[in-house]
Amino acid sequence: MLRSLTDFIAEIAGGAREASAFAENDYRLAAAALLVHVVTIDGVIGADEMDKLRRLLAARFALSEDDAEKLLEAAIARDAEAVDLYAFTSVLNRAMDEEGRRRVVEMMFEVAYADGGLTEFEDNLVWRAAELLNITSRDRVDIRKRVRDTFEG
Repeated sequence: MLRSLTDFIAEIAGGAREASAFAENDYRLAAAALLVHVVTIDGVIGADEMDKLRRLLAARFALSEDDAEKLLEAAIARDAEAVDLYAFTSVLNRAMDEEGRRRVVEMMFEVAYADGGLTEFEDNLVWRAAELLNITSRDRVDIRKRVRDTFEG
């Protein structure tokens, strides 16, 4: 608990956190695993989606390229072990406020649209995750429209 609090404070204050090991209850790992799930749900893992995912992880969590790659590797392994979305969303619900959870939903749509469009599988996955993250349907639809307009416009 204390480590999570100090990590959170260090991140907000702009301090660096050792990223070589991402704990199972690390909200960054939970978010990254959800994003990996979005990338892989349609059975086609495109280079565009993976590149977008790497950039999002590095930017959102202020990670170096190497640390973003380590997080991605840990997230791929964590996603492969998971039996449901709750394992990830419960961590995010405990660690993030509503705006942070909205941002995760936005990131999910961003990686989904990275390959040029949103499949029904990706849309359904984001819908289920958003429900578990306590994001309203209205907010989810608004986020999807905003992201779609960014990619199409």
